[in-house]
Amino acid sequence: MLDTNYNLYPELDFFDQKILETGDLHEIYYEICGNPLGEPVVFLHGGPGSGCNPTQRRFFDPAHYKIILIDQRGCGRSTPQGAITHNTTAHLVADIEEIREALNIRQWHVFGGSWGSTLALAYALAFPQQVTSLVLRGIFLSRPSELNWFLGDVAHFYPEAWYALTSYVAAEDRQDVLSAYSKLIFNDDCAVNVPAAQQWNAFENAMMRLVPSQTIQASPVQQPTKEQEAVDVARARVQIHYIAHGCFVDGEAMLNDCAKLAGIPTIIVQGRYDMVCPPKSAWELSRAMPHAEFHMIPDAGHSAMELGITSALIAATEKFKGLQSKK
Repeated sequence: MLDTNYNLYPELDFFDQKILETGDLHEIYYEICGNPLGEPVVFLHGGPGSGCNPTQRRFFDPAHYKIILIDQRGCGRSTPQGAITHNTTAHLVADIEEIREALNIRQWHVFGGSWGSTLALAYALAFPQQVTSLVLRGIFLSRPSELNWFLGDVAHFYPEAWYALTSYVAAEDRQDVLSAYSKLIFNDDCAVNVPAAQQWNAFENAMMRLVPSQTIQASPVQQPTKEQEAVDVARARVQIHYIAHGCFVDGEAMLNDCAKLAGIPTIIVQGRYDMVCPPKSAWELSRAMPHAEFHMIPDAGHSAMELGITSALIAATEKFKGLQSKK
């Protein structure tokens, strides 16, 4: 069993920032922090569309790991913000591999949560020889049942959040919420796309934790900066683009193919009351990867910032220290 008494490492800054020029519109931002000579680990953020933040550096011992965080296409500090052209899972996997090659890394640990777990599995299946270990949190495989849960069935548990999402659009559009929000968020008028994006993003945020940090509101109450508004719109555009296309993966095929990853040490961490990515997918993944350690955190939802999940994730990165040198 993993120890469950770990806390985040202290705040740290990056020692290098880089841009990957893809040659097909996108410029991918990535940063490096921790030990320049340490074991490499790549962090794959969720969303799709979320981007990285400084707290995510703190899952790894900075004295041991060389930590690489990537803002995926259209996300965070990658440009163009919110761009969906040439933006598929296959493109993201290729970007990850190109960054590994650019950094002259032979193998690296791969850490991904939520959508990042999907991307981590897609990358590992494409490039298994480059993966030292997998740490996967809040498993999402983008199967129809999971997408239908997120955009419908979850209303059984979060009726007020679902009402806030659906009541924002015209009554005749509520049978297809994804299309309704797509029209608003891809509108060129900031007076239309910004509040719609904020409403869309607030829906998922309302369900992130077992114990919510604030009461669900019918509409956002903060006054964000123009920069934050641009981030909100970009996040929503990328997420809607991916959901509309099933995240460009065949989740069932991916699940079946995971048996091929038996040679890669893997730890799966899942919140028992995860309302964004229900635990069934994590359980099924653990059955498809019997070599993996599976940790169901009994008092947690989806967020990596809930105490039990944070502790289990850091315990996993601690456990995998030195693994690269043994291969």
